[in-house]
Amino acid sequence: MGDEILKVEDVMQTSMQMVSGLATVREAVAEMKAKDVPALIIERRHEGDEYGFVSIDKIAARVIALNRSLDRTSVYEIMDKPTLTLNPRMAARYAIRLLARLGHRRALVVDEKGARGMVTLRDLVLAYSEHGDEPFHPEDGAG
Repeated sequence: MGDEILKVEDVMQTSMQMVSGLATVREAVAEMKAKDVPALIIERRHEGDEYGFVSIDKIAARVIALNRSLDRTSVYEIMDKPTLTLNPRMAARYAIRLLARLGHRRALVVDEKGARGMVTLRDLVLAYSEHGDEPFHPEDGAG
């Protein structure tokens, strides 16, 4: 077991690809292809706004499967917003529990300064298994 608690910020990927919600789905797909990423973060329009999220899965289900035009559909029409966010200082074990409970595979990592990165359930589980099991405390809850 490690001496330090593994945190989301220890695992998150800091390179994020962002796009405007006004972009067309075709533009978003081109950005995903150019950057070799499966998802994009949708920029906030102002300080009081929330980030959005769009993935290849969502484009497949909400655009292509419904025979919608890639050129006439804007990202804001199909994105998830608000998107699931995690605090970078959250313990990895709680992030894993939350993502698993909600059925999510990834989350945006956000602090008081804004978006800091992305984290996937896969990366969290792999890092947690390498870090060593943290002790279970009954007051933490099991489910």
